[in-house]
Amino acid sequence: MTQQAIFAGGCFWCVEAVFNQIKGVEKATSGYINGTTENPTYKEVCTGETGHAEAVKVEFDATVISYEKLLDIFFSIHNPTQLNHQGEDVGTQYRTGIYYLNDEQEQLANKKIAELQPHFAEKIVTEVLPAQTFYPAEDYHQGYLLQNPQNSYCNLVATPKFLKAKVKFEEIWK
Repeated sequence: MTQQAIFAGGCFWCVEAVFNQIKGVEKATSGYINGTTENPTYKEVCTGETGHAEAVKVEFDATVISYEKLLDIFFSIHNPTQLNHQGEDVGTQYRTGIYYLNDEQEQLANKKIAELQPHFAEKIVTEVLPAQTFYPAEDYHQGYLLQNPQNSYCNLVATPKFLKAKVKFEEIWK
């Protein structure tokens, strides 16, 4: 049974690359969510004026992988205590967020945050909000990390996160 989940954890290149390698994930798509501009472009989102977050829509087989496990992966590949940035990526488009599609996802997201908070010195600032329209990013963003391994940003930021996730989630890596 295919379900969807939407996560924002900084630059979508790394988030998408990790989720696309997880067993049970049928497709992860980079895009933009919870902003005010219809059909935003990357250039528009980067201004910070559209209100969108860079996000990833994950389509998954719930009989193979649970939403709870996706939450575990999500929280392991970004820093949920950084408000409106991840590392050197700064701006509201890089905020941390879980955009739920039903009441169960909202409850599970809030439960996971409550479970994780004692393990962080800083407050978890991941927003948990109802998903508004998700706009897929431009084609060149899809699969970006794996198609551009020599990109300097990928080498310095995204690839290390990707490799860390590969080790941590080896048992469910494709």
